[in-house]
Amino acid sequence: MHIALKNGSNIALLNAMGHVIIEENLYDKAFVASRTEGFEEYRKIVEGYTPESVEDITGVSASEIRQAARMYAQAKSAAILWGMGVTQFYQGVETVRSLTSLAMLTGNLGKPHAGVNPVRGQNNVQGACDMGALPDTYPGYQYVKDPANREKFAKAWGVESLPAHTGYRISELPHRAEHGEVRAAYIMGEDPLQTDAELSAVRKAFEDLELVIVQDIFMTKTASAADVILPSTSWGEHEGVFTAADRGFQRFFKAVEPKWDLKTDWQIISEIATRMGYPMHYNNTQEIWDELRHLCPDFYGATYEKMGELGFIQWPCRDTSDADQGTSYLFKEKFDTPNGLAQFFTCDWVAPIDKLTDEYPMVLSTVREVGHYSCRSMTGNCAALAALADEPGYAQINTEDAKRLGIEDEALVWVHSRKGKIITRAQVSDRPNKGAIYMTYQWWIGACNELVTENLSPITKTPEYKYCAVRVEPIADQRAAEQYVIDEYNKLKTRLREAALA
Repeated sequence: MHIALKNGSNIALLNAMGHVIIEENLYDKAFVASRTEGFEEYRKIVEGYTPESVEDITGVSASEIRQAARMYAQAKSAAILWGMGVTQFYQGVETVRSLTSLAMLTGNLGKPHAGVNPVRGQNNVQGACDMGALPDTYPGYQYVKDPANREKFAKAWGVESLPAHTGYRISELPHRAEHGEVRAAYIMGEDPLQTDAELSAVRKAFEDLELVIVQDIFMTKTASAADVILPSTSWGEHEGVFTAADRGFQRFFKAVEPKWDLKTDWQIISEIATRMGYPMHYNNTQEIWDELRHLCPDFYGATYEKMGELGFIQWPCRDTSDADQGTSYLFKEKFDTPNGLAQFFTCDWVAPIDKLTDEYPMVLSTVREVGHYSCRSMTGNCAALAALADEPGYAQINTEDAKRLGIEDEALVWVHSRKGKIITRAQVSDRPNKGAIYMTYQWWIGACNELVTENLSPITKTPEYKYCAVRVEPIADQRAAEQYVIDEYNKLKTRLREAALA
């Protein structure tokens, strides 16, 4: 069953599903009573969200909402998976917690073949989080504000103390740089001048920074603006450990020797730290991994030997013996809360921050579904993939909207928002919702993040990539537009080459 809801109406839909499950007595009373708290507060909120009351908000009929709620609640086991289409909203955190509440309501936690599962944006995002690449935790999700954690890591790393405050999120960079709170940026494997929201503000932030260091494997827009570029090895040129989205550690191995005098990421970091007066002397990745294991109880049992060549160990894995082969699912006996109970949560639906007007009457949602990877730094120069899709990218638009605007399939169009405009190619079909357009963020010329406004979640500081008010305009002179795209593309490639050579 596919529910094609309106952009930005997730909470309203989920509250209505919760309403149906409770109203029709489909919830797991034993699980709710013994393993959760906050049910009555949850019930009071969803009582006001009848399926009929949210039809206009969601664009989904009451009968479809009831059907979906019954299908989920009556399944023997059910898993919820979500991606960026849930989290990249102003109410992204609230939506995830509301999804979790549906799982609690139906007893779909703490057992096999169930649960709530984020589908990560790209390979090893889970691993980066596990390793502490977050502004508020050390490796193993140990919070920096906990004095005991700070003391443990300071002792292990040979320093007197560690800061008690949390760091900043990348989406905060423009404002922090503008006010002098961030003066330098060291960027690894990231292209914020392509992927961040409101790119005009990001470019201004990079102008305000005193020092920009980029460590990457290909030239990017961000690297072209850097003071220092550190070339590193790609995934096939080094070895280490990845974490899958299901918490599974797995080793990966070097496939080829790197050309030239390239260093791995850990070698670059170690050498810089050593030259700055903090010696880092590791001989291989296993030494780093073993240091990590000894600092993270949940990872301690996941040794290189246990993972082997094709092994797969899901944390928590706390014992190095072969008897502990990891944890296939979480929360079998209790939840990770002070009293061991799962906490119900939902809230009232709030409309997206950006508002539709006569000047900007359509909704832009950024997506990713073409034959290119992430920000396209690794796939953008591949001729085979360029043959599938190339600059300036596509804007998917509904057939009726295209007819109303006088736009033909494959025609170049301008897309305007309150923050800028870009040129792209229309892809006309019945697939998109009426009143909405969908653009992938991989394109360097048709960069849709020029349009996205910097409306951040107050909790995670994630921009609302999935809801931006826009206007689509046809272009009369298609030949001139095609030449404009070619010229702009060539200018960009020339600039990147010159920056690399410099």
